[in-house]
Amino acid sequence: MAEGKVLVIEDDEGTCELLRAALTEADYEVLLAHDGEEGLAALRRESPDLVLLDWILPKMSGEEVCRRAREFTRVPILMLTARSAEADRIAGLNIGADDYIVKPFLPGELIARVRAHLRRMKTWSAPAANGRPKVALGDLVIDPATHTVLRGGREIYLTALEFDLLYCLAAHAGEVLSRERLMDLVWGDRFLEPEGINVHIHRLRKKIEQNPTHPRRLLTVHGVGYKLVP
Repeated sequence: MAEGKVLVIEDDEGTCELLRAALTEADYEVLLAHDGEEGLAALRRESPDLVLLDWILPKMSGEEVCRRAREFTRVPILMLTARSAEADRIAGLNIGADDYIVKPFLPGELIARVRAHLRRMKTWSAPAANGRPKVALGDLVIDPATHTVLRGGREIYLTALEFDLLYCLAAHAGEVLSRERLMDLVWGDRFLEPEGINVHIHRLRKKIEQNPTHPRRLLTVHGVGYKLVP
């Protein structure tokens, strides 16, 4: 039985073959799409467990695919980009990607990241088996059984990664968690660069704070980490 289903949205044939070979060897089922429109349609139709998405694609950019995907799916999206500048990497995370991989990449590194994200999804998507209770902090209610978050009685949309990150912070409410500790608890690995954690926190803060520019709930403890105020 395959370890999971991975959708690769990439127009370069050589990169597609490299990804297909590496993922198949690691026992993943691989679906290929060669432009943005085809990839978005495949994502709707096939319900993959994870998406590897190139930044630059014909017909529809990877940026637009990711933005539209986040309207209907919480599946992990890993951006593939030849852009090594920090601003470009952060741009991918800001539109809803969970992670990014800079080309050229080593197949072993890519498989490690795929495994880490799929492991996170399996761990956090089985609340009954893992005994995770509902958490209420002020007007914020986080329910792992339904994977929903209510703020003041109204549901707010979070990606799967944002939900996992928020639940982890809530389970350790009042405790300052370093970036390294968050990576261990949420990702189960330490492959994400520091600015990646910062962007995910920033995205989460925009969704749960009344005024994200002056946060009162999700705080940064400079030089140490982050904490969620009980």
